[in-house]
Amino acid sequence: MHLELRHLRYFAAVARELSFSRAAEKLHIAQPPLSRQIRSLEDELGAELLDRSARPLRLTPAGRFFQIQAQQILDRMTEVQAATARIAGGKRTWFGIGFAPSTLYGKLPDVIRQFREAQPSVELNLYEMTTLQQVEALKAGRIDVGFGRLNFDDDDVVGELVRKEPLMVALPVNHRLVRHKKISLAKLATEPLLLYPAKPRPSYADQVLEMFQSRGLKPTIALEANEVQTAIGLVVAGLGYALVPQSVQNLHREGVLYLPLDDEGVSTPVVMNRRRNDESELTTYLRGMVRALPTSTMA
Repeated sequence: MHLELRHLRYFAAVARELSFSRAAEKLHIAQPPLSRQIRSLEDELGAELLDRSARPLRLTPAGRFFQIQAQQILDRMTEVQAATARIAGGKRTWFGIGFAPSTLYGKLPDVIRQFREAQPSVELNLYEMTTLQQVEALKAGRIDVGFGRLNFDDDDVVGELVRKEPLMVALPVNHRLVRHKKISLAKLATEPLLLYPAKPRPSYADQVLEMFQSRGLKPTIALEANEVQTAIGLVVAGLGYALVPQSVQNLHREGVLYLPLDDEGVSTPVVMNRRRNDESELTTYLRGMVRALPTSTMA
């Protein structure tokens, strides 16, 4: 048996009603085939989802977990079906934007808000993803524009530099280095570095490593996190420092202090990626909005 949406719908009904007979009535099917379908689902998952000895039926721990996941998938499919119908009916146009998490602390939310206000008939979808994932999504047509931190040499994707954003060092507020107005990479090299994202690579993490290596320095990597929020949390916990884009300061978090770097030219790009030769109206409009930002700043 292959897992299908109907199996999720069947299980969601049983989990909601905690009764095969009531669930069968709601689904307008007979009870015996419903019971067989749920048993087949359990066999496929290798897990018992229902405690059939209980009266009324009771979900097992695995069943409670699967109920949450199944309902999320069903809700998402309902949204997709409704959006598809609106687009097919000519009522709305679909447009997808991917973004690296750290780009969301600058002006990107304002750009997205203004885009939505200016294009009310557009079905706008936002996806959190690394720059590498954005390139793959652009090629597959899952998004139309991506905001990331890397430039890729790819025949199908073109990157447009939005700005170069200075880096800052995030330190615990009680760290001995916070007495300095600026901190050099040389001074930081012997301190425990919290690097992110851990995967996929290449990523912003490789930019950070290159900043040290180009100066003949070798950083002391303490831990690798997958997201900037996690890295900042580890900074607050006193496990080390993180090098973050300047706009991340807008993530107001107690226990962390942001200081500028003493080294020249330490920055990370904000890059707007799109499919090569994509001159569609919406992509062109969004590019124009970004270009019109004061001094092309996204921080």
